[in-house]
Order: sequence, then C-alpha cells, then structure tokens
Amino acid sequence: MDRKLNLNRAETFSFINPWIRYFLFFFSFLFWVFSLLIVAIGVYAKVQKATDTVRDTFLIDPAVILIVVGVVMFFITFCGCIGALRENIHLLKTFSFSLTLVFLTQLAIAVLGFFYSDQTRDALGKFVNKAIVHYRDDLDLQNLMDYIQREFKCCGWNNYTDWSWNQYFNCTQGNPSSERCAVPYSCCTPVPGEVVINTKCGFGVQTQNYLEATKSIYPVGCADRAVRWIESHLLLVGALALGLSLPQIAGIVLSQILISQIQDEISSVL
Repeated sequence: MDRKLNLNRAETFSFINPWIRYFLFFFSFLFWVFSLLIVAIGVYAKVQKATDTVRDTFLIDPAVILIVVGVVMFFITFCGCIGALRENIHLLKTFSFSLTLVFLTQLAIAVLGFFYSDQTRDALGKFVNKAIVHYRDDLDLQNLMDYIQREFKCCGWNNYTDWSWNQYFNCTQGNPSSERCAVPYSCCTPVPGEVVINTKCGFGVQTQNYLEATKSIYPVGCADRAVRWIESHLLLVGALALGLSLPQIAGIVLSQILISQIQDEISSVL
C-alpha cells in the first residue's frame, strides 16, 4: 500500500511550478497584445498619411518607429507566451536572450548618453534637424515637433533661428514662401483668453533679436529646455527608467527559472 502511494506521488510530482509557468504566460500575453496594438496604430498612421513618399524621413517617422518597436515586441513576447504555454526550452531561451539583449542595449545607451553627453546632444540635434527640415512634409513629424515645443516651451533645437533650416521658414532674401522668416505657431507664447489659435503669431520672428522675440515666442532652444527638465525631474526620470527595466528583468528571471525547472523535469524522466 505504501509502495503504491509512493509511486502515485512520483507520477504526480513535477519540478515545474505552475504559478511561475502561468504567470510568465499571462505576463508575455499582456505585452503581446500591447505589441499588436502598437503595430496597428503605426500601420494606421502610415496608411492615413497624405504624404508618405519622403524617403529621408523614414528613420524619423513616428509611424515607422511604432511599427518597428511593435514588431520587435511581438516577436519577443510571442516566444515567451508560447514557450511558457508549451514548456518549450528553445522558445524560452530565445525569449530570455532577446530580453537580455534589449535590456543591455538600453543600459548601454543610457551609460554612453551620460558619459558622452556632448556627442549625445549632437546626435539628437541631427534628429531634430531632420525633423525641422521635413516639418511640412510629414504630418506625424509636424505634430510631434509641435507637441515638444508646446510642452517644453521652446523653439528649434538651439534657438528659434533654427527654423531657417526649413525651406518654408528659411529667412534668406530670395525665399518666395509666405512663411519666410516665420516659426511654427507652437513656438508662440499663449495669449490669455485666446479662443482661436493664431497660427500666424510667429510670422517674421526670425528677423527680430532675442529680446524682441521673447515678447511673442519662446526663444530658447529645446536642447537647453530638455536638459533643465531632466535636472528638475530626476525622480520621475528614475521612476520611468525603473518602470521600464523591471518588467524586462522579471521576464528574464522567470524564464530562466522555468527553463531550469523544465530541464530538471526532463532529467528526472530520463
């Protein structure tokens, strides 16, 4: 009787913890659904664009960035989801390796950005330069630049004269554009009680000196504003970084535990 009971216990015993297995499954499934949502938004934004033939904006196109991030997330979370559900070691190892690679890449970018701040600023400056040049060519890029300038209360990258990089706002004498020497309305300081936004509030501003421009726009560049914002919101930046890294670390740890348990289960059978 005791021997039979021991055999039954041996048959029902498993090294695999169901709590870890199903937690990893639902964890991966949640982010898998989220990745599909990101891809859908990116594709919809790309399809709905009036102008999508500007090749030079491809790498800085918000819609393309959403699609790429969504596809990468989809691949990683799919491996975690199916790997946990089917107890597939190869998929779980792919999931763990991919998450580790993403985490280390983010960590490397953060460290390099901190120690090589000047080079990071120059790289971001090139990105913003392209965004300014193609401001009128890409609606998503235009909305992104307007949002950044409104939220950070800035204009251009270094200062408001950076908008001369754009062919429509270029302040050279021979420019036939009606927006010559202007800046986007998102640079303008809000007028109290204004109901309808004056989209021409930045016209001719580039011909003014810094003190004159201050009366109607935010003349400070977004580079300086971004640095000041980070310095004054270090706790928030740290919390965001922690919130971004914790799910990745949790996924790596859980997948490694599950892989170890599956290997123990296979060894016990053999």
